[in-house]
Amino acid sequence: MSRDSLGEFEHMVLLAILRHGGEAYSVPIVLELEQRTGRSVAPAAVYIALRRLEKRGLVRSRMVEEAEESGRPRRYFALEEPAMEKLREARQAFANLWDGMDAELEHGRS
Repeated sequence: MSRDSLGEFEHMVLLAILRHGGEAYSVPIVLELEQRTGRSVAPAAVYIALRRLEKRGLVRSRMVEEAEESGRPRRYFALEEPAMEKLREARQAFANLWDGMDAELEHGRS
C-alpha cells in the first residue's frame, strides 16, 4: 500500500463524517463509529485521526464559537475532495476484491 493510502480507522472516520452530510464535530463521529461498528471508540483517537487527516488535506476544520446545545465552541471537520476521491477508490478496490466471493463466504475455507 502506498504511504498516502487510508488506514482502516481513518477510512471509518471519513465515512462517519460523510454520513453526517460531509461535516461533523468529534462527538457525533464517535457515536456514529460506535453505533455502526459495535466497538467502543476513544474520543481522543478520533481527534488524533481528524488532525492527521487535516494535515494530509483530506478534511478541513472550522471553529463554531457557540454551539447551539452547549454554548461551547466546537471544531467542525468537513471532507475535502481528495477525501472523497480516496473513499471512491477504496470502495472500488474492495468491490473488485469481493467480486465473486459470495460462494467462498457461504461455504467457508479454512
